[in-house]
Amino acid sequence: MTDDSIFERTARRPGARRPPVIDQDGNEVTPGRDFRGASTASGFDFDSAEFQNLSGALGGFSFAPLTREQRLARIDAVAKLMDVAFVLPRTKVRYGLDGILGLVPIVGDLLAAMVSLWIVREARALGAPRYLIARMLGNVTVDTVVGFVPLAGDAFDVAFRSNMRNVRMLQRWLDKQDKRQHQAERR
Repeated sequence: MTDDSIFERTARRPGARRPPVIDQDGNEVTPGRDFRGASTASGFDFDSAEFQNLSGALGGFSFAPLTREQRLARIDAVAKLMDVAFVLPRTKVRYGLDGILGLVPIVGDLLAAMVSLWIVREARALGAPRYLIARMLGNVTVDTVVGFVPLAGDAFDVAFRSNMRNVRMLQRWLDKQDKRQHQAERR
């Protein structure tokens, strides 16, 4: 008889208790409790020391909400990857994945547009106003529509750099907000 059949027989009996879930250290893990045994609403305490150690082991991956600075750094990194990550050899012409993806008809331009729209979504999550979101969407639309034109669209993708434009606009708006908040705090 296998372990699966024993478990199935036990689970079918009325009032039978399910076997405990054991973690890699041999500790019993129960639903609704964190790794130390304290009760949590979500089932796990993401701020616990054990979870933070796990986060470090995963290369800094964290389940905690990102700070504003972390979001900005992530948006900036993606924009640079999409628009200026590479240099054409023996020139100073910079291009990114947007220009490379544009070489694949339709599908490449749509994939690049999806990444650009993610940047706009992140800007909205940071509290960007509607007029700024509309301008960012305009940049993405122009980049995508012109990008559909074979060859000329690819050259336009390299020159226009809509993601870098959007990140700069967002950064300028956030700097103005910080300046206003700082002036209000001084009063």
